[in-house]
Amino acid sequence: LQMLERQVVGGEQAKNKDLKEKHKRRKKYADERRMQLVAALQQSNEDTSDWVLLNVYDSIQEEVRAKSKLLEKMQEKLRAAETEIKDLQSEFELEKIDYLSTIRRLERDLMLFQQLLDQVQSLVRRDCNYSNLEKIKRESVWDDETGCWKIPEPVIQKTRLP
Repeated sequence: LQMLERQVVGGEQAKNKDLKEKHKRRKKYADERRMQLVAALQQSNEDTSDWVLLNVYDSIQEEVRAKSKLLEKMQEKLRAAETEIKDLQSEFELEKIDYLSTIRRLERDLMLFQQLLDQVQSLVRRDCNYSNLEKIKRESVWDDETGCWKIPEPVIQKTRLP
């Protein structure tokens, strides 16, 4: 009876040494794989650990819970990124509006100064070097150190007849 029991407990292949070796190899491979997963989890941060764990589940419900949890995390990251994008866009829009208003103000100032120059130019004496604005523009030099233009000094040229 005990002899029959030993044969039946292991099934037909209870004494098959090749099958026993195959089971040992599978168990050894599973243990190595589990150790690799444990090492990977210890080395990785929490975001990548979720991806490593997704492939090891005891039941479908556990897999669904894990994937739902991961989905919620990703949706939260997506919402945070969308909020940041909206904040940046509104900030850039405000800067754009500010730049455009500055440009418009500078254009108005430039037009004012141009009209003032046109009016005042006719009042400048003809024997002064400031009577020719184009010549003054050519002779003016930008100074990077001081951040302003170096304009030639006004000179009155008196013509003397011999």
